[in-house]
Amino acid sequence: MTLSVIIPVYNACNTILETISRVRGAPVDKEIVVVDDASTDGTPDLLAPLVGPDLKLIRQPTNQGKGAAIRRALSEVSGDIVIIQDADLEYDPSDYPALVQPILTGRADVVYGTRAPAFQGMRWPHRIFNWIAARLANLLYRAGITDEATCYKLFRTDTIRAIPLNCQRFEFCPEVTAKIRKRGIPIHEVPVSYHARSVGAGKKIRCWDGVIALWTLIKYRFTD
Repeated sequence: MTLSVIIPVYNACNTILETISRVRGAPVDKEIVVVDDASTDGTPDLLAPLVGPDLKLIRQPTNQGKGAAIRRALSEVSGDIVIIQDADLEYDPSDYPALVQPILTGRADVVYGTRAPAFQGMRWPHRIFNWIAARLANLLYRAGITDEATCYKLFRTDTIRAIPLNCQRFEFCPEVTAKIRKRGIPIHEVPVSYHARSVGAGKKIRCWDGVIALWTLIKYRFTD
């Protein structure tokens, strides 16, 4: 099976080259689909020379958000399995082999990489949000997970393409969690390493995005 690695990128010139280098070095068969979300910091100039047989670059005409970038990439991937990879070096692609194993062995169609219980270096407000998000997902959808907001989400490609997604920004995570569970699909968790980054180091999610994420979990309990 081939793994399609979706990398949404916006103004990540300080980390994108290292991220792609680590993804390319991961010991799995893969393609890389990078979606540049109308970056303005020189990121597109760094990405252009990297395009090749293993890397496809998609450029959004305007800045639309992480969710919109993921939806665009899902229409372009050709692998059997899809994983979301942030460009800010918080997650380590060396975890790919462990993450794909439950799908390769037929034990799962959806795998989340859980950062719990360590959440290395994460600030307490973010820890509290992650605790609330996981428990809300478990309460509303019987998800049985410890880390709803993790970036590392893997899906069989045909499974995720069958889910109608509306997300624009960071609400991709709660929307896909809600819709996966409403369809009765179990979520299998695998522990992953995690190195938290600050806003100054490139982290883009804000407090209001957390509020929207929790509302999204609630909203999709009653609508699709």
